[in-house]
Amino acid sequence: MHIVVLTGAGISAESGVPTFRDADGLWEGHRVEDVATPEAYERQPSIVHQFYDARRAALAGVEPNAAHLALARLESAIGDGLLVVTQNIDDLHERAGSVRVLHMHGKLRSALCRACGTRVEWEGDLGDFPPCPACHEMELRPDVVWFGEVPYEMERIFTALERADLFVSIGTSGAVYPAAGFVQAATAYGARTLELNLLPSEGTHLFAEARHGPAGELVPAWVDELLG
Repeated sequence: MHIVVLTGAGISAESGVPTFRDADGLWEGHRVEDVATPEAYERQPSIVHQFYDARRAALAGVEPNAAHLALARLESAIGDGLLVVTQNIDDLHERAGSVRVLHMHGKLRSALCRACGTRVEWEGDLGDFPPCPACHEMELRPDVVWFGEVPYEMERIFTALERADLFVSIGTSGAVYPAAGFVQAATAYGARTLELNLLPSEGTHLFAEARHGPAGELVPAWVDELLG
């Protein structure tokens, strides 16, 4: 069996990771346009770095929850039969033990050099404009996909959806494309579809089945059910 799992902010929120976007549409007091677009970085790189440096530092204070651990347990049982595609830029899936994870929106603990294209694992701050380890230019930016940029690994994701027997969406709003369209692609390719979300998402009606409640309860129960 081939399973593709999409995870969003809801799974990490239960570990205490901020979901960024508040009820008023702001990201912790910032407009999205001020911290999460290429234009924002060109205009005020120090503000953008300050925002992501704080998010990166905050990762040290959070741990994977039962949902992350259950997905790692599923991978250990079925191996290459599971692919986790995450919209999250934290590393909680990896810390839970998952290996087959695609970060379509990039990673907080990674830096991307605008001069030479090198990606490098990064734990510290970028706000003091450190040199790139490869080319030594001071052009390192957060290795995250900003609004207006193309998400990573799209070809691999759609190849996996084409092969999938089951597509499961966990903790996503169903509002952000292209990820919000994965359920329709999976359905068109013949996969069964399941939503596990705290509340009905904007795309709940597109799933063959939907279960609502905390990911920390729903995901372990679903994995137990699957593994019998």
